[in-house]
Amino acid sequence: MATMRYVLLQQETKLTFVEMPASHAYQLSALNLRLRKEIDKLTADEVPVLPLAVAECDAVDVHADSVHIVSGLDYINQLEADFASIKEKSYPLISLLTEIRALQAQLEQWYEEEM
Repeated sequence: MATMRYVLLQQETKLTFVEMPASHAYQLSALNLRLRKEIDKLTADEVPVLPLAVAECDAVDVHADSVHIVSGLDYINQLEADFASIKEKSYPLISLLTEIRALQAQLEQWYEEEM
């Protein structure tokens, strides 16, 4: 059985755990930090709001209905769709999309091999 880690994301008062392969969890945290650093440089009108990666942990027992656990692949697919839909003219958005898609491809391969 694969070892999973959880990246805790916070957006205002909303908490979400993203279930990631242990070997890839740090990549999601690092990607989140990079995107948060660069998102203010985007000049498009419609820019997604990013949660903040606040923690990583090995196990999660959720006791509140308001807290959700989502698959890492589902999360990264939604993130890719959100960034692909940005109508950016000034900032080189392709570099951010490349980083998102690289992790997306790694997760797709991991799920194919493990599941």
